[in-house]
Amino acid sequence: MNRPLRGALVGYGFIAEKGHTPEYLRLNARVLDIIRHFDKAGKPIAALCHGPQLLAAARVIQGKRVNAYPACAPEVQLAGAEFVSLDITGAVTDGNLVTGPAWPAHPEWLRQFQKVLESHLTRAS
Repeated sequence: MNRPLRGALVGYGFIAEKGHTPEYLRLNARVLDIIRHFDKAGKPIAALCHGPQLLAAARVIQGKRVNAYPACAPEVQLAGAEFVSLDITGAVTDGNLVTGPAWPAHPEWLRQFQKVLESHLTRAS
């Protein structure tokens, strides 16, 4: 893979971030396996902008409430998730999953993800 990884494993959580990189990363079986591992273990997952494309490809969003860049809405819905329309600065949490539409959502998205991470770490200790 020649593209930089714009997703990060952050201790107890996985972050799938913005841009078109998720379009390429979703073709990598190992990346999808990592996402499935985090989901199956109930670990926090955050996805922003095109990041939910990775979650759709990993088939971990069925039945979840998800937001993404608006152009990704059909893909989110085809993966069996409910696409939640939000203001560009909003974010939505569903269990261990935090999603948002684009970079203007960073403050709210990170606030919600921090809350999910703190809850997870409290349960883990």
